[in-house]
Amino acid sequence: MTRPLSIDLRKRLIDAVEGGMSRRAAAERFGVGEATAIRWMERYRRTGRIEPEKMGPRSPRSPLEALRDEILELLETRPDITLAEIVDHLHETFGLRTSTSSVDRFLARNAITFKKRLRTPANRNALM
Repeated sequence: MTRPLSIDLRKRLIDAVEGGMSRRAAAERFGVGEATAIRWMERYRRTGRIEPEKMGPRSPRSPLEALRDEILELLETRPDITLAEIVDHLHETFGLRTSTSSVDRFLARNAITFKKRLRTPANRNALM
């Protein structure tokens, strides 16, 4: 991921626009994209700040994080449970509507893996 552009560059662009230059002309002069200059000016006029916003995910933690202990206990008591069954259990027990992909991402984030065993023995015929 790239780093935000410098505050000095942002300040010079904002000063140029405040001095009468158009946002698009300022973007060309300072070598940034037009949309970038427009966003910087809108944010400056809205908040008065020139610092870059925080980078990274903007969404709060998953609601599954609050149920981490319950999910681990469920996996311990029922090691052969499927993702769909976990989703159903969370909905029935806690009223939480979630998806199998959310549960899968939660398990990956918490380094929780579980593999199912094959119900049938492996094929004994070897390739020649």
